[in-house]
Amino acid sequence: MFEQVHAEFGGVDVVVNCAGRLALSPIADLDLSVLDAVHRTNIRGTFVVAQQAARQLRVGGSFVAFRPPWSPPSSPPTVPTPPARARSRAITLILARELRGRDITVNAVAPGPTATGLFLDGKTDEQIEALTKAPPLERLGTPADIAHVVAFLTSREGHWVNGQILRANGGLA
Repeated sequence: MFEQVHAEFGGVDVVVNCAGRLALSPIADLDLSVLDAVHRTNIRGTFVVAQQAARQLRVGGSFVAFRPPWSPPSSPPTVPTPPARARSRAITLILARELRGRDITVNAVAPGPTATGLFLDGKTDEQIEALTKAPPLERLGTPADIAHVVAFLTSREGHWVNGQILRANGGLA
C-alpha cells in the first residue's frame, strides 16, 4: 500500500493508524487464539504500520496512531487492552525520537467514549446514558470530534506537538 501511494502520489505525507480489535473476557475465560488475534492487530499491526511510515514519510510529514479507547472501571474486562496502551505509548515516544532530523511528527490519540457503531453496539440505553454523563462535557464524543484532533496533529498548526498522547475525551481523567 505504501509503495502504491508513493508511486501514484510521489510520497506519503500523513499516516493515520486507527485499526484495532477488542476482546471482552475475564482472564480465566479468554481463548488464546482471540488474545493472539487482538495482539496481532493492536500490537504487531501498529508496529508494522509505524515501521512503514518511518520508511516512507516525507520530510514534514505526520504519523498518528490511535491508543485503545477509554473504558470506565465498571465496564467488562478487557485483558488485551493494557499491553496495547503500553505499545502505543512506547511506539509514539520511540518513533518520534528515531525520526529526529526529518521534521516528522509522531503522536497518538486516546479517544474517550465516542458515539460510533462499534462503541454503541451491545450497550443498553442505561449504559449509554451513564457513559454520556461520565465526561464533564456530559456528552459522547463524535467521530468528527476525533477527526478534528487528528487534522490538527497533522497540520502545520499542530506541527510543534510531537511524541505525545493527546487525550480527546471530553475531560475524563
